[in-house]
Amino acid sequence: MSNVGSLSYPAQCSSIKKGGYVVIKEKPCKVVETSTSKTGKHGHAKVHMVGIDIFTGKKCEEICPSTHNMQVPNVTRTEFLLLDISDDDYLSLFMPDGSTKDDLKLPSGELGEQIRAAFDDGKELMVCVLNALGHEEAKSFKESNN
Repeated sequence: MSNVGSLSYPAQCSSIKKGGYVVIKEKPCKVVETSTSKTGKHGHAKVHMVGIDIFTGKKCEEICPSTHNMQVPNVTRTEFLLLDISDDDYLSLFMPDGSTKDDLKLPSGELGEQIRAAFDDGKELMVCVLNALGHEEAKSFKESNN
């Protein structure tokens, strides 16, 4: 996944703050901690960054000279109306243009079980989909207010 070009943009290491997003080891991460070491004998202050992968929840760390650039992922969060869940656990989502999106898998674990249970109860659901570095995943849902 070395082609992260338009899916991310460069930002100076020292400008990336806690709560922001950064690419660490080719994974989109939310920054949970940053610390800066003092300038050493040969010049650069270093930034130690700790992030949590937004899709897996795994902790990632990176140390980078403060003047160097790191990639910041373009993260989008979109809500779609859930139309159906297929037998093989794919979500059918209503797109803003009136078409349907059928290539997103029901999340595994507790979230997927909650979505299926609420849908099976006949509730109208809005599913929140996170998209970063070409990867999409349903991350949350809520009952529609319609």
